[in-house]
Amino acid sequence: MTNDLGTIGSILHAKLQAALAPHALQVIDESDQHMGHAGAHPLGESHFRVRISSPVFAGHSLLEKHRMVNEAVSDELKTRVHALAIEVL
Repeated sequence: MTNDLGTIGSILHAKLQAALAPHALQVIDESDQHMGHAGAHPLGESHFRVRISSPVFAGHSLLEKHRMVNEAVSDELKTRVHALAIEVL
């Protein structure tokens, strides 16, 4: 799902799609809920929630699945994205 995503959200979606070939993927920009908080970027797109299901996750622990997601978007986590909530489905 890429509806209503800006540049950063669309990049997250594309990278997760390419790295993990998910059956289901939803990237949700929750930045508006964090305006004024530490780490909130003035232009938004700093807080995201990812809901994902992927065959790549088979046989891996929840921690390993989260690490896979974080690795796929590591550049964005180092720069623009302050918070990433991950829901593995």
